Amino acid sequence: MNKAARTSRPHEEAQTLPLEIYLPLVTSLYKDGRTLLVGTIVVTGSIFVTYWKTGDRFLLYCAVAFVLVTCARGLLIRTFIRLRATITNTEVAKQWEHRYVAGASVSVGLLGIWCYLAFSRHSNSFAQVVSFSMTIAYLTGIFARNFGNIRFVIVQALCALGPMIATLLLWGNPFDWIFAVLLAPLFIAIKSIAERLRGTLLDALSASRDMALLAKRFDTALNNMPHGLCMFDSNSRIVVANQKLNRQMGLAPDFELKGCSLRHVVECGVNAGLISNANAQILVNNLDARLLSRSDAAFVVEMLNGRTFEFTVQAMDDRGMVVLVEDITERRIAEAKINHLARFDALTGLPNRTTLHDRLEQVLNKWRSDNMCAIHFIDLDRFKQVNDTLGHTRGDLLLQAVARRLRNAAPDADVIARFGGDEFVILQAPIKSFDQADVLAKRALNALSGAYDLSGHEVVVSGSIGIAVADGQIDADQLLQNADMALYHAKSEGRGTCCWFEDEMEARAQARRNLEIDLRDALVSDSLELHYQPLFNLRTKRISTCEALLRWPHHRRGMISPCEFIPLAEETGLIVEIGNQVLYKACVECRRWPGDTSVAVNFSPIQFERSNVPALVRETLDATKLPANRLEIEITESTLLRDTSRTIADLRRLEELGVTISVDDFGTAYSSLNYLHSLPLHKVKIDQSFMQGLGNNQRRVTLLRGMARLSAQLGLRVVVEGVETEEQLELLIPEESIDEAQGYLLCRPLPAADIRKLLHKR
Repeated sequence: MNKAARTSRPHEEAQTLPLEIYLPLVTSLYKDGRTLLVGTIVVTGSIFVTYWKTGDRFLLYCAVAFVLVTCARGLLIRTFIRLRATITNTEVAKQWEHRYVAGASVSVGLLGIWCYLAFSRHSNSFAQVVSFSMTIAYLTGIFARNFGNIRFVIVQALCALGPMIATLLLWGNPFDWIFAVLLAPLFIAIKSIAERLRGTLLDALSASRDMALLAKRFDTALNNMPHGLCMFDSNSRIVVANQKLNRQMGLAPDFELKGCSLRHVVECGVNAGLISNANAQILVNNLDARLLSRSDAAFVVEMLNGRTFEFTVQAMDDRGMVVLVEDITERRIAEAKINHLARFDALTGLPNRTTLHDRLEQVLNKWRSDNMCAIHFIDLDRFKQVNDTLGHTRGDLLLQAVARRLRNAAPDADVIARFGGDEFVILQAPIKSFDQADVLAKRALNALSGAYDLSGHEVVVSGSIGIAVADGQIDADQLLQNADMALYHAKSEGRGTCCWFEDEMEARAQARRNLEIDLRDALVSDSLELHYQPLFNLRTKRISTCEALLRWPHHRRGMISPCEFIPLAEETGLIVEIGNQVLYKACVECRRWPGDTSVAVNFSPIQFERSNVPALVRETLDATKLPANRLEIEITESTLLRDTSRTIADLRRLEELGVTISVDDFGTAYSSLNYLHSLPLHKVKIDQSFMQGLGNNQRRVTLLRGMARLSAQLGLRVVVEGVETEEQLELLIPEESIDEAQGYLLCRPLPAADIRKLLHKR
């Protein structure tokens, strides 16, 4: 405590000192009643002696009064000791301090009166010497007993010295006056000594309080740690331990670990059934070794109750050590879960791609000609349709059901993994012949094919499989790629089948990759061109619309058929960017045409799925200044079979823009008629397949007329594609329900400049 705090004014002492320091100061006043008793006996005896010597009854009265005051003070001391625990605030403590000061001041004042009586009423030197000697002695003992309160020391000194000085000055000779003057330095000395002693006491109390507070905080922190902790000295005896360690070792909360040996603590854990004898011995040996080597270490011990503890040892400079005991059970479980999630698919519980790849590499490293392995790359057919129509939740249920069927179909497979999406891979190892792989593939196909009940919705799904066998040295990635190429071939030739990898597939795949690269380059360099094929009005013989058709003049291969690169563009997603360019170029070109001739632009289902078609059309019309009624959007029936709610919303927004919407290749999908009355359509284009063999097949003619008349009765304009002969045209002209025709007989697709000349000429 600083000097300013120790020398604060007396009446502010209770306010400046905290209760935990102020109360001990007050308590020190009442601490030992025996000194009060001894002092009372000595003083009272001395007064009685002077009374016996002088016979002055006032001295007797003084002795009796001193005894009575002492008795009152003794009673006060006993009462304080009894009520000490109930004093919880500074005000109450201050009251007890005032009571003590009052009683002590009266006692000292009686001594001063005794001195005054001895001088003023008698000339007996014995009485004068005894009274002055006892009062001075009592006065010097004030600071020895009561230095904790400076105010009390000052009051007592004044009560004693005041009457003494007055006596010497009033009734003494000049020598007595000198002695009276010398009593003033005595008062100052007593006050100074008391202040220094008080400062020492306050410092001790403050240090004691701080140490107690620090110890309490340390104990609180120690016992609230999430881990057990103990500190050993160089003799392997515990000097510090917390309650958590008691619980970890199966000990009672009040069991005192301090002073226990390392072996004793471990034996307590064995007796509590928490640790086996073998693990206990290992634990003791490890801790002893760390203590001897003074090295840090950490080791794990499995407990019998299923918990796992990690003991971390840190050596100390005094040849002791600190041991931290952490319960890592949950961490171990979490690490196991993380490891499982990293290597297994969360949805199906099957190994994932990483696990498959690691295991495949292990198998290939042990390859022998009589110890081959096979990869079965499996892809579900029509899985996307299930996801789009029934939602992802039921799609997940389907994947889980497929995983169960694959486990049942291939119980002896080395690994059955979910590769990603709706793709699964079976690693079959070892196999002695190709027939083993063929048998497993057919068994898997049969297991996958059939109906699945997905929360009340029944769906029929099949699978396609690509098979690749490691019959020579090959790396894991290449083997998986071979199986993937075989799968691609199986899906292209018909779903629900399996296909073996052949070397020619790699060549075709490479050619396909090269074509994709060239297509991307053509898109960047704007090498794709648009040709336009007119649609003729059968009544006016005029060109009403020109359909924009994409052409790709390749720098090496010449003109590449759209049937070759359009599916590739759809599969890779390039069709979205290509479609954006086609729409813009077609609208710009249509602006150059005379009259109200419109342009028809084909949109892929992928464009509706991956982009905002209505927003694209609106922005393009605004950019090119083309009237909306001169743009015709052509969609295929496969577009209508996808996300129906979104498709309807997009078509309605297109209708609001004022563009014409037509269905291309009409009649080729199983549910085409279902959409004629529910979607905002304006035109149907009957597929050219209905024109093949039309003249020799009356049933085809009847079917064509029926489709045309039905569409016309629904308010739709009808276009017939693929008109290639005069005979076909003659059959169409009389049919009033057919409005327009398109085909090579009427006009082939022409470059932009040529179609522009044709339109201006006509």
